[in-house]
Amino acid sequence: MEIDVLDKKGTRISSLNLAEGVFEGEVREHLFYEVVKMQLAGRRRGTACTKTRGEVRGGGAKPWRQKGSGRARAGTIRSPLWRHGGTVFGPKPRDYSYSVPSRVRKEALKSALRLKLRDSALKIIDTLEIDEPKTKKALEFLNGLGLKSALVVIDQGEKNLALGLRNLKDFKTIKLGGINIFDILNYENLVMTGATLEKVEAMLG
Repeated sequence: MEIDVLDKKGTRISSLNLAEGVFEGEVREHLFYEVVKMQLAGRRRGTACTKTRGEVRGGGAKPWRQKGSGRARAGTIRSPLWRHGGTVFGPKPRDYSYSVPSRVRKEALKSALRLKLRDSALKIIDTLEIDEPKTKKALEFLNGLGLKSALVVIDQGEKNLALGLRNLKDFKTIKLGGINIFDILNYENLVMTGATLEKVEAMLG
């Protein structure tokens, strides 16, 4: 199994052999849900907080005597039944993050790469270097490849491209160590160099 390597103008200049263990097999889309759900849960701040009847200010005195007034008995004006009272079983600060098995995460990432390859949305470029860290230069580079939406995976260099794309909503750069299912699925194309792809294959192998 091979994939074309393109230059900055989108012209094929060579080909690259793909690792069978990564790119051969079915696309297990049900794993996308499990992993993306885990990612989004980990991003939740979990800072929502309500006060119980013991935490609301005031209400220390009994509002009226127990018997003889004709009204329902009450011990505090901060009862959950009262306006401005406490909240029963309201949210408290908590950690929403959880983890799925590493084998599931790895298989989901393989499936995402297979999906991009199947849809001809995996673009391998010989170099991602541009002359200046300018948005205009970065757009010219990616538009020259015919891309309107893409996640660009960078390894160590490519700093100019990362700076040029940081203000654009349709493009995003991500370091190799941070590659994830949510971002891959969130953009139409996946762009990287051949050297970066080999490192991804080694990571998943």
